Amino acid sequence: MKNYYLLLICSLLFLNVYGQDSKKNYSEAFEMVEVWLEAQKDFDQLPGLSAIVVEDQEVLWSGAVGMSNKEENIKANENTICSICSISKLFTSVAIMKLYDEGKIRLDDKVSDHLPAYALEQKYPDSGPITIRSLLTHSSGLPREAAYPYWTGPDFPFPTKEEIDSKLKDQETLYPSSTYFQYSNLGLTLLGEIVEEISGMSYEDYVKINILTPLGLSDTRTELPENLYGKELAIGYAAMNREGIRNKVNLFQAKGITPAAGFSSTVKDLGKFASWQFRLRDTSMVEILKPSTLKNMQRVHWTNPDWSTTWGLGFSIYKGSDGNTWVGHGGSCPGYRSTLQINLKTKRAFSVMINASGTNPNKYVQGINAILNKMGSVKKDADQQASEKLKQYAGYYDSSPWWGETYISTFNDQLVSLGLPSEKPAEAMTFYKHIKGDVFRRIRKDKTLGETLTFLRDGDGNINKIERHGNYSMRINR
Repeated sequence: MKNYYLLLICSLLFLNVYGQDSKKNYSEAFEMVEVWLEAQKDFDQLPGLSAIVVEDQEVLWSGAVGMSNKEENIKANENTICSICSISKLFTSVAIMKLYDEGKIRLDDKVSDHLPAYALEQKYPDSGPITIRSLLTHSSGLPREAAYPYWTGPDFPFPTKEEIDSKLKDQETLYPSSTYFQYSNLGLTLLGEIVEEISGMSYEDYVKINILTPLGLSDTRTELPENLYGKELAIGYAAMNREGIRNKVNLFQAKGITPAAGFSSTVKDLGKFASWQFRLRDTSMVEILKPSTLKNMQRVHWTNPDWSTTWGLGFSIYKGSDGNTWVGHGGSCPGYRSTLQINLKTKRAFSVMINASGTNPNKYVQGINAILNKMGSVKKDADQQASEKLKQYAGYYDSSPWWGETYISTFNDQLVSLGLPSEKPAEAMTFYKHIKGDVFRRIRKDKTLGETLTFLRDGDGNINKIERHGNYSMRINR
């Protein structure tokens, strides 16, 4: 018996040590991520960008580049608050599904059964009913917007709930219900009104009490906090004009459109929101929602006739380039772009926020994820020592006039170069094998060796340029 317990203890110790050793070290990958984001911020002329990577319940990395307030030179960070616009729809969808879990609504209930003010004309007599489910999947046939020009600057006159309801009678359906995908801010706004009608609470109070507070999302609000504007709340900037200038955008409040587009948050809070989803999917316990309810929300409920768009209950759902199922949502409001993307298989989630319109946060999610996927197995001590020797070559090298810059560093204990700027950084990474001294050769995709890369030194022994194909690139300071 003593031998049995001794064997058991040894096995547990082995598993614990093995588990720690087998955990990937992402430090080189995130160093590359930070270099890439810093460069792209400059080349894409972004004011500021914040991002986070979560793996299940752990924050792998969070960071930021640029400014949240250019006028006052305030730097962005992972706690910078931004409008998350349409990501608000995920919180509205969770609120609706909580009422569903409590038996207070059904997905196939007609919207008109719950909203006394609903008076929108059904243009198609043979249409099926407009239901809660069809609003969640954007297949209701409703117009995209309420009958107000709230996306028009400079002041963005968002209507109140009462103003929205008063003009429903002047609107009509675009299509028969359950025929086409038609993204609709009006539809999710009406779901927010249903939350109020069923719960007997204001939408804002219901979301705060039942979702935000239980999840500890202290920097997520159903509004943009005006008292923090220009400080913790980033100033929003417009898309670039022909002169390459991004003008400051006026602060707005979504008012009656809040359930579809009014929230503000940080990447850290959206990381917590993603971790809650991973946690809930792995348990049998209720945490705001039943686990089965969240899983149901994150499976396909609507496929467009052309098969180009698939949607869950509130969630966008798609197959990524890795073949895995991804869920999430993006946001685009005056002066802000944001995204939350969740890989259900790897339990890895990403959020990116940019305080500028005319930008693409999904590009940065894809780039960060692709860099992480290039990470190899765990380093050995000998490899770490070799990697330290390679760091003497790390730095920026001038690639003009053909390109911007070349960044050289270590990755997977090998020398690697990254061309900047790059829309797809993982594809722009080139690996090199050390030959002798300051000489390296490119490792081709088939693992054979290609052309030579040689580092050259000045009279003091410092590396000052690289030579490829008989041509030179000078080292530059950053």
